[in-house]
Amino acid sequence: YTVGGMLNDRMSAYTETPFSGSFVKNLGKAFTYALVYVPLMFLYNVAMISLCYFLFFSEMLGRTYSERSYHYNLMPLKEIKRFIIYRKALGTKAVCFNLLGNIVAFIPYGMLLPLLAHNQRKFYRVVLLSFDFSLLVELVQLASKVGSFDVDDLILNTIGGAIGYVGFLLANHIRCHKFEQKE
Repeated sequence: YTVGGMLNDRMSAYTETPFSGSFVKNLGKAFTYALVYVPLMFLYNVAMISLCYFLFFSEMLGRTYSERSYHYNLMPLKEIKRFIIYRKALGTKAVCFNLLGNIVAFIPYGMLLPLLAHNQRKFYRVVLLSFDFSLLVELVQLASKVGSFDVDDLILNTIGGAIGYVGFLLANHIRCHKFEQKE
């Protein structure tokens, strides 16, 4: 007997049992895991590494360490108002890059977190974790003197996480609706 023949004989014995149905169903879950979860985890890691690079090391954004002092803003909406009031002097690119950039940077976090961690599918959990991650980033910026600690960034990043979660909900609704129509 060959190993393949033995396996074939053993598997054929299970073809008419309830086990085969659950085996095939679990095989489908494993395939879905490999097809969906692994690439999503890869994208999530790429997004987080890119975010960390731009927040801490990007020379284009002036993120170099050169005996800087601590920079921080603890007044909510102060910098947002400043960017809106002086948008002509600062330039549209700088205003959009700061305000929209802080929001857009956390949209992938809000979308991918519920996909990767099923226990994080509540709105308040995603918003809280977006705030926590943003706070961590801001504290590292303050401690390393690269960038500045800004309460407005916490607000904008948290809004980005919330928008990402809404995007997750919409995509999940469309996916569920599409599967219901097929059946």
